Amino acid sequence: QVQLVESGGGLVQAGGSLRLSCAASGRTVSTYSMGWFRQAPGKEREFVAALHWSGRTTYYADSVKGRFTISRDNAKNTVYLQMNSLKPEDTAVYYCAADPRFTQVPSTAADEYGLWGQGTQVTVSS
Repeated sequence: QVQLVESGGGLVQAGGSLRLSCAASGRTVSTYSMGWFRQAPGKEREFVAALHWSGRTTYYADSVKGRFTISRDNAKNTVYLQMNSLKPEDTAVYYCAADPRFTQVPSTAADEYGLWGQGTQVTVSS
């Protein structure tokens, strides 16, 4: 059973940076596509970024493109989300998710990810 644990969230001023980590345990996720999603209070969970299991394809939400970068370190069984130029509207709980299917491209749909972490809070002050 794979477990995902996010860390790295916190309070940061607008324009600042944070790096979120998603550490997997139980088995390697090197063959899993990985995604980051977020949910702000009163809003639905939304896609942020996805990385194909091969490492060849990444997708980003338009709202974070050019500011966020998803990456993985298979040796550490960990996925990262580097967040730069943070804005108050980036405030949300951020979730890591894993998709074990061998798909052609990573999914941007939350319901296609079968494994989820517990989330980490990111708060950006203006």
